[in-house]
Amino acid sequence: MPDCHHETAFFTGRVQGVGFRYSTLQVAKEFEVTGTVCNLPDGRVKLEAEGTKEEVSSFIAAVEERMHGYVRKVERISGPRAPQFQGFSIT
Repeated sequence: MPDCHHETAFFTGRVQGVGFRYSTLQVAKEFEVTGTVCNLPDGRVKLEAEGTKEEVSSFIAAVEERMHGYVRKVERISGPRAPQFQGFSIT
């Protein structure tokens, strides 16, 4: 992946126990991204994604749209870095 863009998104709201991670995994199949999604002890969900800037941005927007009734706030941190993931998984 020559143009590897990395983004970490933290989703706040009613995001655990509602199929958020599974839905994110399904959405990831529609985009050329790699990464991981996991629940955090503080009740948020952490999503890490890599790919082109456009794919990653579109992917995170699609997750937000799919789960819009549960998400109250999204914090995003992004930038370029060396690829660290293969495939997309729930951790």
